[in-house]
Amino acid sequence: MPKLLLCLLLLPGLAHAEASRIVSLAPHITEILFAIGAGDQVVGVDEASDYPEAATKLPNIANYRSLNLERILALKPDLVVAWQSAQSLQVAPLVQLGIRVEYSEPKRLEDFGDELLRFGRLTGNQQQAQQVAEHYNRTLNALRQRYRDVAPVKVFYQLSDMPLMSASRHTWMGQAIALCGGNSITANSPTPYPQVDPEFVLAQDPEVILAESPQAMQRWQAWPALTAVSKKQLFTIDVDTLHRFSPRTPGGIATLCRLLELAREHQPNAD
Repeated sequence: MPKLLLCLLLLPGLAHAEASRIVSLAPHITEILFAIGAGDQVVGVDEASDYPEAATKLPNIANYRSLNLERILALKPDLVVAWQSAQSLQVAPLVQLGIRVEYSEPKRLEDFGDELLRFGRLTGNQQQAQQVAEHYNRTLNALRQRYRDVAPVKVFYQLSDMPLMSASRHTWMGQAIALCGGNSITANSPTPYPQVDPEFVLAQDPEVILAESPQAMQRWQAWPALTAVSKKQLFTIDVDTLHRFSPRTPGGIATLCRLLELAREHQPNAD
C-alpha cells in the first residue's frame, strides 16, 4: 500500500480537511453552524434559514422542494450539509461530482450535543462547539430534573391545520412534550406525523391544544365543552424553537413546560 494512502487512512483529519466554504440546506443546520462559530465559513443557505439574521444575507440556493445545483456549484463549496431523509436524493448529483456531503438528522434530544461536537470537528470550531454542547446538555438535563415527577397533562400537539396533523413520541416535538410531563394523545402513533380526524381529538378530550397561532386553533371554538376550550388552554408555541433541532431548542422546551404548568394549576387535584 502506498505510504501516502496509508497516512490518509490512519489520519482521517488529513483525508477530510476542515471545511472553509460550506453550504447549508436546512434551517437547523444553519443555526448550528452559526452557533458554533462557523458562520463566516457558510457561503450559501436554503430559503428557510432565517436565524440568525446574518444568515438571511447569504445566497439562497435551495428550498424545501429543490436545490439550485448551478448556484451551489458556482459557490465552490468544500462541504454541503443536508437533511438526510428529505434531501439525500436531491444531493446525489453533488456526491457524483465529488463534492463532500454530510448529513444532519439527530433523532433524540439527548443526541444533539454530539451533533454539535461533530460540526465543530467538521469546521475546525471544536472549542466553541464544546461550550455550546455543554450549555445545551446542562439546560436539557435541568429541565428533565425539574419536570420528571409532575402530574401528567393530556395534550394535543397540532402540527398543522389543513390537513390536521400531529406528532408521535418519536419526534422532537413528541419528546419535548414527554419531557414536560405532557401526555400526547398521538404519542403512540405508528407514523411520526399522523394525520388525524377532529372526531379523534374530541373523543380524547385533551386538556391542552398547542399550535403555532390562534387562527390555526379556531376550529376548536365550535366545541365549547372540549376541556382545552372550556379552560381556555389553546396555547401558541414558537415553532422555530420546537420544530427545528437547534441550540435554541431547550428554550422552546422551557416555554412549552411553562404552558403545561399553567394547565396543571387548573386540574381538579391541584393545590
